[in-house]
Formats: sequence, C-alpha cells, structure tokens
Amino acid sequence: MLAIFFELVRNSGLSIKKFGLGFLLSMAWNPVTEDFGALTSIFGTVVSTIIAMIIAVPLSIITALFLVELAPPILSRIVGIGVELLAAVPSIIYGMWGLFVFAPFMADHIQPALGKTLGFLPLFQGPPMGIGMLSAGIILALMIIPFICAVTRDVFQMVPAAVKEAGFGMGSTTWEVTRKVTIRYGFRGVIGACFLGLGRAVGETMAVTFVIGNDHRISASLFSAGNSIASTLANEFAEAAEPIYLSSLIELGLVLFLITFLIQIFVQLWLRRIAKGMGDRL
Repeated sequence: MLAIFFELVRNSGLSIKKFGLGFLLSMAWNPVTEDFGALTSIFGTVVSTIIAMIIAVPLSIITALFLVELAPPILSRIVGIGVELLAAVPSIIYGMWGLFVFAPFMADHIQPALGKTLGFLPLFQGPPMGIGMLSAGIILALMIIPFICAVTRDVFQMVPAAVKEAGFGMGSTTWEVTRKVTIRYGFRGVIGACFLGLGRAVGETMAVTFVIGNDHRISASLFSAGNSIASTLANEFAEAAEPIYLSSLIELGLVLFLITFLIQIFVQLWLRRIAKGMGDRL
C-alpha cells in the first residue's frame, strides 16, 4: 500500500505542483490548454456509485434472505449458483451488453417514462439518450449485486440454528426471527458485504466506460452523459503525450486511491461503533 501510494504521489508531482488543491475543485479538463481538474470525474464516480448502491443493497439483502430463510433447498442451490456465476462475468461483457442492449432499451422505454412521470424533477430532465449517469449506475448495480448477495447469504447461513430455534420456540414468526435474529446476528457481515460492493463500484472501469458517455461536465440530470475517474483513465491514458497531461491522470488515480482508503477507514470506525452499541444493548 505504501509503495503504491509513493509511486502515485511521485508520478503526479508535476500536476500537484501546478494545480495544488485547486485540482480537486476545478471542472476544467482541456488537454490543449493544459488545464485540468478532477471535480467532474469525482462527481461522476460518486453519483454512479450512489445509484448502484441504492439499487443493489436492498435487492441483495432481500435475495439473500429469500435463499436462506424461505426458498426450498433445491431452489436455493440453483439460484445461489446463478448468483455466483453472475459474479464471474467479466466487466467488459457487462459494458458491451449495456451499450448495445440496455442503453437502447433505456432510451426507448425507461427514460421517456421517467421523463413523463418525474420530469418536473431536475434529475429526470433532458433527452433520452440511453447512455448517461443513470445507465452507468444501473449497470454497476447489476455488477455488484452478486458480490453483496453471495457474501450476505454466507453470513446469514452462519447464524446458529439453535438461536433461530429459540426464537421460534418463543412464538416468533418467520419474519420476526429473520428481522430480530438473522439480520441482527449477521449485521456486521452485511455491512462488510455492502462495502465490498461499494469498493467494486467505485473502481469499476470498463463497464462504466461503455455507458456513462465520457463527457467532462456536471449536470443535475441523470440522463446526461458524464464520466468517472476510472473511465477517464481508461479513455485518455494512452493519449497522454504531454508530461502535465500524464501527471494529471496519475493524480486522478491518486484521488481514487485516497477515496477508497478513506472509505475503508470510515467503515472500520463505523463497525466498531456499531459493535459497541449492540454490545451495550445486549
């Protein structure tokens, strides 16, 4: 970790020296004038990740609970294998499917419907192009659902049967045992699974590059094209001939590295606080 951090800092030194902290707050990205900023890429990374987590976390937890608590064993095994196979699909396949299948479907059906019903909100205004922040977020959600669901299912399966049986013996319903025993017992594992998916979503490259639109701008509309840190690096790293251009891209990588590192610190502190609070209540 220290070696990676050192190399990123060393190779982005030219950009850090020229732009300073203003690099994080600037929306400029012009290779011709050699004026660069990270704000549009940071914005796209954060927004697409938030969309993905809003969709993926509830679906993953519900699916895991169904597989562990409600589904017959045969069905649970079949669906569980399917979920694990989804996790094995390369990200570029998701990107190609998103560009050639999902984006046209969004442009023809989903985005016009959202614009018609929720068009009074800035989030759903603009032409239905198919590609954009919303499509990127949904593709990311489809990619991280298998990871979150698989880990969450394993966590729920580790709940001791005796603990559940005690709940049923006291007259609890299946939902009450699920909510007060299964989820409570595996809560820290579920949070860990969610942040595993978050880490995958923040750094995802190829799938996002195909469908996000790759435009260096910030828009309130989720239909608009944007970019992320990873997609910017994938699109432009090979074209960076000038030293300041290359250094700015490496500094973007440094920003992504620090974002993931800060997320991990926050997760650990939050889990400690949760564990302490649950211990006090118990």
